[in-house]
Amino acid sequence: MSASVKLCSRLAVITGGGSGIGRAVCQRFAQEGASVVIADVNEDSANDTLKLLSHNNEDHKHSAFIVDVTSKQSVEQLFSQIQLRYFRPPCISVSAAGITQDEFLIKLEEDAFDKVLQVNLKGTFLVTQTLAKALISSGLSKGSIINIGSIVGKVGNLGQTNYAASKAGVEGLTKTAAKELGRYGIRCNCVLPGFILTPMLEKVPQKVLEKFAGMVPLGRLGQASDVADACVFLASNESQYITGVSLEVTGGLFTG
Repeated sequence: MSASVKLCSRLAVITGGGSGIGRAVCQRFAQEGASVVIADVNEDSANDTLKLLSHNNEDHKHSAFIVDVTSKQSVEQLFSQIQLRYFRPPCISVSAAGITQDEFLIKLEEDAFDKVLQVNLKGTFLVTQTLAKALISSGLSKGSIINIGSIVGKVGNLGQTNYAASKAGVEGLTKTAAKELGRYGIRCNCVLPGFILTPMLEKVPQKVLEKFAGMVPLGRLGQASDVADACVFLASNESQYITGVSLEVTGGLFTG
């Protein structure tokens, strides 16, 4: 089978690239010919992902960096490091860094609310803003910003007041960014995963996972690779007239 080159010569940065959906996106982008920057708060996790890309990294075109997406200084430093290494800004970003701190509304501590919004929403804002500035300053005419939201941001979910609020914010941020950045040739889209088998679901009992799967019209929980496939589409020329959309990757869950 011939190698696919949908993202050939593209430079992409993926936050949260050390695990879960972010890692799957890194792997798929590398398979599609992109140079991949793995960005994660956990250095060991980022390097583990880099090792998975090693068979595609003969010329060392992939790299791993530490970033705290809640810190503007850290995000700007990440993009400075990318510029120094590659002599250009990324033309693709995927904001997959995210956390959960689940609790029912009446028991939810203010600190847990703040932490989730800091990572999931503020982090996405900082990466989106920093990449947009870098692309505009460089004069590059095309870019694709992909932000990972959640179907929970649309429909809510028990025990996830903070998470649902953060992901609803990500969707609103992305749609607004699409309107503002379109004139620069920068597309902004949001991916809304449903129940995806990632480390986030590891604490969920098997019986509950089976119940979730039974709710999905396609009859199974999603894989991180399902979300990564959607990201490849939104990063590639196949979606060059698509911006400001929310692409649901849910197996049909909550449709209608």
